[in-house]
Amino acid sequence: MSPAFHKLWLKVTAIVIGAFGPIFFLGAMEPTLEPARWSLDLLSWPVDGATTFDSPDTRFLSALTGGFLTGWGVTIWCLSNWVYDLAPEGVRKAVVTGAIAWFVMDSAGSIASGNSSNAGFNVLILLLAVGPLWRPAKPESDTTQEQTA
Repeated sequence: MSPAFHKLWLKVTAIVIGAFGPIFFLGAMEPTLEPARWSLDLLSWPVDGATTFDSPDTRFLSALTGGFLTGWGVTIWCLSNWVYDLAPEGVRKAVVTGAIAWFVMDSAGSIASGNSSNAGFNVLILLLAVGPLWRPAKPESDTTQEQTA
């Protein structure tokens, strides 16, 4: 993969992560909580309607989660725009490490809370979010030589 493709994939990662933010933010308010409630019901498979946002504490936690996810997505977008060209490997490693930390903590917490199905969903989200960032980018000159050979 080229650095340009990695830089593009960072934006994909930002969208994958950040897209959950508004959904969970909306879960903070009764009139707009259904997308968050449904998402949580899906992630705690099977979809059975048992997940509710009746508690104000749940809605508050949803607001916090929405804020964190939006912020994390925006941070990755900004890293791709403002930092990647200066330190591509550092940005790549930071984003992959952050995604792995999320995966471990979220999956362990899901399993501990009796929602192990979410760990399976997390595998898919991790693979989509990290994509080609698992491996360092090859310098542009290396990828150009490969294409002409």
